[in-house]
Amino acid sequence: MANPFGTDILIQAEDPLKAANFYVKELGFEITDRKSNLVSLHGKNINFFIERGPALGPVLEVTVKSVKEAKASLKKKGCQVIKDEPDFPRCYVKDPYGLIYNLTE
Repeated sequence: MANPFGTDILIQAEDPLKAANFYVKELGFEITDRKSNLVSLHGKNINFFIERGPALGPVLEVTVKSVKEAKASLKKKGCQVIKDEPDFPRCYVKDPYGLIYNLTE
């Protein structure tokens, strides 16, 4: 599974705007888009997204050719599906070392 890592990271928080305001004030991010369930921020070298939901910790955004194929391959290697959204399509996967990825196409 070859995948290009981008410059995106995503977290989930119960109140995305409150979390975003913290990162703006404390770390110098700039809010670039605001929706009810997602706030987009930009830093010098990174895009940071805060989605409404229970905290999963930091999540790497990984673009793959096929979420379905990548998910199957990673499950065979001991990864656990945390959240699956096939209609999106995207899938949150936790690897055996504790890192969580958001696989997207």
